[in-house]
Amino acid sequence: MGLEVKIRMVGRKNGGEKWLESAYSTYDTRLKPTNLGVTTQYHKNDIELIRAVEADEGKNHKVVLLDPLGQMSTSEVFSDNMYRWLEEGGSRLTFVIGGAEGLPESLKEGRKKGMMSLGMMTFTHQFARLLLMEQVYRASEIRKGSGYHK
Repeated sequence: MGLEVKIRMVGRKNGGEKWLESAYSTYDTRLKPTNLGVTTQYHKNDIELIRAVEADEGKNHKVVLLDPLGQMSTSEVFSDNMYRWLEEGGSRLTFVIGGAEGLPESLKEGRKKGMMSLGMMTFTHQFARLLLMEQVYRASEIRKGSGYHK
């Protein structure tokens, strides 16, 4: 069984800039030969997002929310965390990115330990997805000990 990372987000698949999708695809292609698969699932609104996250949790998948109030880390720490989260979630990990208004408060309640931040700056949700994808790829390369991460 391979490792599965899912990115859940509010928005439209075709709602972003083409260059963002192209860059995302580059990392997706680089991950193909590994045992780590990444998929993105788009949700029309917060209600659908919440239901999907609750369904993942009901299957004991590890869920991590991306939020400015979450814990920031280095790429090395993120790599360690990501593989620990995959282990905790039975090889299944879900990252959740909010829409233009951020994550619904009901998702964030009581989850301070399950939140991470990509930094103190504000990013579009599509750009946050790209940054996350690069870090997932970097984490896999750190794990392998390749020269990608210097």
